[in-house]
Amino acid sequence: MGLTIAIFCIAALLSILAAIMAFVITYEEYKHHYLDKRKVFKVALKAACFTSVFFLILGLLLAIILPVCF
Repeated sequence: MGLTIAIFCIAALLSILAAIMAFVITYEEYKHHYLDKRKVFKVALKAACFTSVFFLILGLLLAIILPVCF
């Protein structure tokens, strides 16, 4: 049980970091293509949310599968 929680906590922290990086990268890239900064912010926020959810789900799957393997 402890390994599952540890894996998920690490995945949660890293998914937050990945979401921040996805936001920054998307925002910096899209601000060159769009004049409306609100649209750029919304697109970057969507990318960050998708990245965060993706890595949280991946971390949850790893937290469930890895302890069974060991």
